[in-house]
Amino acid sequence: MIGHRFTQYVPDDFNKSGFENLLKLFLQLIVVTSGDVFESLNWMNELDRKYNLTDDNYSMGDFIEDLKKKNFIKENENGQVLKITAKGERTIRKQSLEEIFTKLRKSVRGNHSTPYSGQGDELTSERREYNFGDTLDQIDATSSIKNAQINHGLDDFKLTENDLEIEEHDYKVINSTVLMIDISHSMILYGEDRITPAKKVAMALSELITTKYPKDTLDVIVFGNDAWQINIKDLPYLEVGPFHTNTVAGLELANDILRKRKTNNKQIFMITDGKPTCLKFGIKYYKNSFGLDRKIVNKTLDQAARCRRLGITITTFMIARDPYLQQFVREFTKTNHGRAYYSNLNGLGDFIFEDYIRNRRKHLH
Repeated sequence: MIGHRFTQYVPDDFNKSGFENLLKLFLQLIVVTSGDVFESLNWMNELDRKYNLTDDNYSMGDFIEDLKKKNFIKENENGQVLKITAKGERTIRKQSLEEIFTKLRKSVRGNHSTPYSGQGDELTSERREYNFGDTLDQIDATSSIKNAQINHGLDDFKLTENDLEIEEHDYKVINSTVLMIDISHSMILYGEDRITPAKKVAMALSELITTKYPKDTLDVIVFGNDAWQINIKDLPYLEVGPFHTNTVAGLELANDILRKRKTNNKQIFMITDGKPTCLKFGIKYYKNSFGLDRKIVNKTLDQAARCRRLGITITTFMIARDPYLQQFVREFTKTNHGRAYYSNLNGLGDFIFEDYIRNRRKHLH
């Protein structure tokens, strides 16, 4: 009889090929450079020169050829400029999900638990007697037969309505979410890149919903001087502009999108690092970057109240620590009856993950 055999443990990272290791770095750089393949490869060449990422057996030229062969990048019609393929975009989203939501467990049905009980796919520890209207899939057959044996005995075995025992299920809801991303100039001010973590979170959230909660909907909008909707596939290419922060425009667009969704549970996630500084009246912009302009603040609070009346919860993820900005967020959150997190860039994904998955404030209408 052969006993246990012990071999040297080799970590997973060392089992990966040179291509896979380089691909992970390349996709990270693609997000930072907003989809610029040429700039990303230049960065990789520079890193290779400093840190010897490749060797004679697998060089940077081999890696670029493999990117083309494996359909991660392709040349344009002129055969010159390289760009990311659809496969590359999907891989970036998956990598973002793995990076931010490392503890995520896959689920087949993908809905959200609420404090209410009813028909669903996740069992609880609670049991109760059968009530008219309960469905067959809620009946605990083993416990019901056991009850029948106890109540009637084996000689006169029968199963009656009074013997039936019901397993409580967590009721599941479907969520419609709009993710608002601030692309004003402050998202790259002071030497801190805040837009890249925001993009990663958006890509991870989209991949999470697609794979774990396919019945849910996610729409992504960006807001600067104006607000507009973007496709999920365009997230790697998102860039900050020379914009002010028109939070009102973003909330108005989010409301318009959610109004068309045929779900009871609607929410807005807003990622921002600054105060609202802009309004638009017709074709004219009203801007004030100094302090908190009461005219702009009041319009923003009006939108928060409007969302509250429509049953739309706003969760604000504030990437700033300024006391006067936090005071504004507290006032905004109180007006909406929503939630607010004051997050650093590293913890942004964790906060959104926990709020989305463990959202216990959602209610059924």
